[in-house]
Amino acid sequence: QVHLVESGGGSVQAGGSLRLSCLASGAMNSNSCMGWFRQAPGKEREGVATINTITGFSYSASSVKGRFTISQDNAKNTVYLQMDGLKPEDTAMYYCAVQSLGCYSYSWSSQILFEYWGQGTQVTVSS
Repeated sequence: QVHLVESGGGSVQAGGSLRLSCLASGAMNSNSCMGWFRQAPGKEREGVATINTITGFSYSASSVKGRFTISQDNAKNTVYLQMDGLKPEDTAMYYCAVQSLGCYSYSWSSQILFEYWGQGTQVTVSS
């Protein structure tokens, strides 16, 4: 069982920055894929960025490339999402998730593979 707790959400103006944190506890597989998904009101949940916990290799959605950066601190069992240049369309509930099969180009955002999910943290960007 893995427990995930997100933090760092809030309200900012367009162009601002936020850093989300996801603290993991419990029995995680060493070769895990951990990352962030988001769901905006009236829309389906989508992958934002994920990172392989062994290699540190990451994947991200085209809509956030160049603005969002995912990173990890294995000593703290924490994954971060640095969000810069925020836009109103980034407004969503952001969820942390982890799966034990590793991250690959064909599956990094396949939600069905992610076994554990956090409760989410709200990000609101005003124009």
